[in-house]
Amino acid sequence: MAPKKQTPSVRLRRMAAELRRLRASADMSREEVSDQTGINSVTLYRIETAKAKPQKRTLMALLNLYEVDPAQREYLLALLKDASVQGWLRPYHSDLPEEYTAYISFESEAQGVRNYESLFLPGLLQTEDYARAVIRGVLPTATEEQVEDRVRARLERQPLLTKAAPLKFWAVVDEAALRRVVGGPAVMGRQLQHLAEVVAAPNVTLQVIPFEAGAHPGMPGQFILMDFADPMDTDLIYIDSMAGDLFLESEADISRYRAIFDHLVAVAKSPNDSAALVAELAGEHEKGG
Repeated sequence: MAPKKQTPSVRLRRMAAELRRLRASADMSREEVSDQTGINSVTLYRIETAKAKPQKRTLMALLNLYEVDPAQREYLLALLKDASVQGWLRPYHSDLPEEYTAYISFESEAQGVRNYESLFLPGLLQTEDYARAVIRGVLPTATEEQVEDRVRARLERQPLLTKAAPLKFWAVVDEAALRRVVGGPAVMGRQLQHLAEVVAAPNVTLQVIPFEAGAHPGMPGQFILMDFADPMDTDLIYIDSMAGDLFLESEADISRYRAIFDHLVAVAKSPNDSAALVAELAGEHEKGG
């Protein structure tokens, strides 16, 4: 059996970023740190890239070498203690794909999310019936229990948009996502009406790329770009595809996907015109009965 793939928690990424910063402040290479601490340079690389959780004695050796002050030392030891904890998980999440549960955790701690969707409406904006129809459609071999677990996970994410300090959510969707009748006309009509109501919130922005825009950089597929309030938490990209789920966090990838999202925003209808299109389509479904 292949070993279970490890996905980092927000805290592990935060600790890794701070250890990179501390080494840079000390003006030391990984090889120099290895020589002075006995920590293997490959192990140090894995720790600094959040691919491995350090043992406490390893972290203490690094903190001593970098002469970290007591307050910062306490902060990093606290991060180590909780480094494996995903920030927002439920007992049944153990049955969901590991990358998806990691995404749920990252999303719960994000300050802002930019989401491009080419075929579906974003999960945070879906109704229960629409979500169920989407999940059944894309996972035809899933059991009823598996479908319901995913529906519940999707719905439990949505209060992020209405909490005291709500998530800043900016969605760009292809017009195809609005016109594809998922779950039948009645389900789609209720979904569009719900969408028209949700996008009125000040923390939610929706833009639609019209068919007449032609080819655009989002056509290869969806992606999500998350940013975090803590400056030590670098932006993170999540891609869900038929080939598997993927997290990207290199500066080159972040820069590339930011540019793609900016281009999509530029070719999309304005938020006001997009809201008007959603309302128009919702009205058409209502008249159609």
